[in-house]
Amino acid sequence: MDAELTALAEAHGVATWYEDWHRERRDVATESVIGVLGLLGVDATTPESIARELAAVRAAREQQRLPGTVVVKQGEARPLPGVGTVVLEDGTSREVTGLPDDLPLGWHRLRTGGQDVTLVVVPPRLPEPPETWGWMVQLYSLHSDASWGMGDLGDLRTFVEGSHGAGLVLLNPLHAITPTEPVPSSPYSPSSRRFSNPLYLRVADTDAYRRADPTLRERVDALKPEPTPDGLIDYSAVWRAKRAALELLWPLAGEVDLDADPGLTDFAVFCTLAEEHGANWQEWPEQFRRPDTAEVRAARKGDRVAFHVWLQQLLNEQLDAANDAARAQGMPVGVVHDLAVGIDPSGADGWLLQDVLAAGVHAGAPPDAFNQLGQDWGLAAWRPDQLIETGYAAYRDMLRRIFRHAGGLRVDHVAGLWRLWWVPPGMGPDEGTYVHYDPDAMLGILALEAHRAGAVVIGEDLGTVLPVMTKTLEEMNMLGSAVLWFTRDYKNDPDEGYLPAARYPRNALASISTHDLPTAAGFLAGEQVRVRAELGQLVGPVEDERAYAEKDRGKLLARLTEEGLITASSTPEEIVVAMHEFLARTPCRFVTAALYDVLGELDQPNLPGTTDEYPNWRMPLRTSLEQIVADPRVARVADVLSARKGGAR
Repeated sequence: MDAELTALAEAHGVATWYEDWHRERRDVATESVIGVLGLLGVDATTPESIARELAAVRAAREQQRLPGTVVVKQGEARPLPGVGTVVLEDGTSREVTGLPDDLPLGWHRLRTGGQDVTLVVVPPRLPEPPETWGWMVQLYSLHSDASWGMGDLGDLRTFVEGSHGAGLVLLNPLHAITPTEPVPSSPYSPSSRRFSNPLYLRVADTDAYRRADPTLRERVDALKPEPTPDGLIDYSAVWRAKRAALELLWPLAGEVDLDADPGLTDFAVFCTLAEEHGANWQEWPEQFRRPDTAEVRAARKGDRVAFHVWLQQLLNEQLDAANDAARAQGMPVGVVHDLAVGIDPSGADGWLLQDVLAAGVHAGAPPDAFNQLGQDWGLAAWRPDQLIETGYAAYRDMLRRIFRHAGGLRVDHVAGLWRLWWVPPGMGPDEGTYVHYDPDAMLGILALEAHRAGAVVIGEDLGTVLPVMTKTLEEMNMLGSAVLWFTRDYKNDPDEGYLPAARYPRNALASISTHDLPTAAGFLAGEQVRVRAELGQLVGPVEDERAYAEKDRGKLLARLTEEGLITASSTPEEIVVAMHEFLARTPCRFVTAALYDVLGELDQPNLPGTTDEYPNWRMPLRTSLEQIVADPRVARVADVLSARKGGAR
């Protein structure tokens, strides 16, 4: 690649090469680099434009101008190009010749050399997480006599109250949908990560329902959807029913203050416009495609806007009730939310935050052993330069809103806080490149908001993750992830056998599987081979895949046997319990059990690489919530995990 283009790309954090999953250098095509630079507003289409853009970079460096946001760790001093004034978030100010090492944590302003920039003082690390255990729950998969077609926040509260002394409950993302039909199934392609999904509301747990007269309650109750013929979750049917019920109760809601939370009102405006003009704001009439037009401002006072604000207020109340239940149970962590990698670019955050997102980009992943053509997740990505210039305001707002109702946060694809694979418009997923973010800022702000909320942070650091990422998580007391299926002896065992329990990392959340991988029972039965073969997903012959799965199962059974946890006569159910006993022996700070594994479910919640071929995210558990809280299998695994040091019971 041309040296000038390489220099320009490096100046803007765009990778011109990367290490692939074989740890081998892979050069990025010139066209991809030019395309990604264009998404950052940098013209690299001609030698003249490259020279002009490079000259601008060098001029900025010579002027010694500060970036729009300066992030420092508490206790760290830093020189400044001249004298300045620090205005602390409490309104007081200090004259400084450099940034002193005694600045308090928080969001401040720095004025120096004619600039006024955001100054963020972040903690160098979080407090050590407690040692505890908990449950992994796909909330939608729960079902009870009181829930309507899918698990809801009332079910969450009930599960927390009967959680057998667990220290945490880790959920799937509860991010907001666009309130139109069809309602998408995946919780990882949300409309907004700053607000919550109204499908999780328990209608009967609202004040309006409690105040309703018997006749109105009967009308509301009659809207409860019938079970679907195929037994799968129909999100659109659930939304239709709950929306109709909540509209009946809306006259009892009382006054809604649209000025109390302008960001929430903005989101409600989007929901209202989407109901009128369709789910994709990019196809709306021109005057509505930006949130700051006169026509959009005129829509802010409507009754329907107030309705959508009310829905989010109800969600906040029910999330708080679940957190109150966790505290009442003595959970040291409580309810842990899951943060999706990104958002649907056609949704609410794509509209509201379009100035800090890269228009047209799709976040994804480069080719690897499991996805040899790369992955295009179809998700929008932050523009790192715009985050810096806007003081990371949108990122901060997202984290603050989530932490208000969370004892912890799992960050999906935590490597995205360092770098994210961008696929330019019109290119395939293998034609993208990495765009780098400022990890000191992304992780520091995450730590600051978690610290202020008293919450823990868990990073999903599976797959191709640079060593510095795992090391930094550990230094900051943020946990990584240790999944049984992946925790192997890659260094010393040419057969890549399963790592002994004693050699697991301390700084991790341990689990048997994840939502994208086989369940415990499915792994033992080879279900992942059968399903993928049936759907034509296998690259090689079925016999080879089956032989590999049987060999891998043998490796796991050998490890469990060596640990003294099973014998040749152990039943599949006993082996599943032994897997949990194995995890309980690890030094990992958090050990979790998934209901899918404990209850012997064969079907994994999501099968990557499929859309309609497999019922991703739509399969309820076969066991009802009423049965789960009394199930001896659940109690037995709880006894196993709570017996480890630091158990919450």
